[in-house]
Amino acid sequence: MQFGEKIKRLREEKYLLQRQIAASLDIDAPMYSKIERGERKAKRVHVISLARLLDVSEDELLTIWLSDKIIEDVGDETTALAALKRAEQELKRSIKS
Repeated sequence: MQFGEKIKRLREEKYLLQRQIAASLDIDAPMYSKIERGERKAKRVHVISLARLLDVSEDELLTIWLSDKIIEDVGDETTALAALKRAEQELKRSIKS
């Protein structure tokens, strides 16, 4: 899971403790620790708050977070890449509309 690794690295670069981040997110420290380890999924609202707390772009963190969710959902499917390519085409069409 890339999201947990990314927020851990950013947190450590800022010399912040897990309990400090957890308090800012209004969750307990063990839950935050599980998010960093990839054992729990962060909520979208937490991702946005983390971007502000860790001074990183929301788009960057949301992209990594969403990518992890997609991989978890389709990663073990043999046709995952084909499905993702089709989804990409559909998204591009819907954005143009």
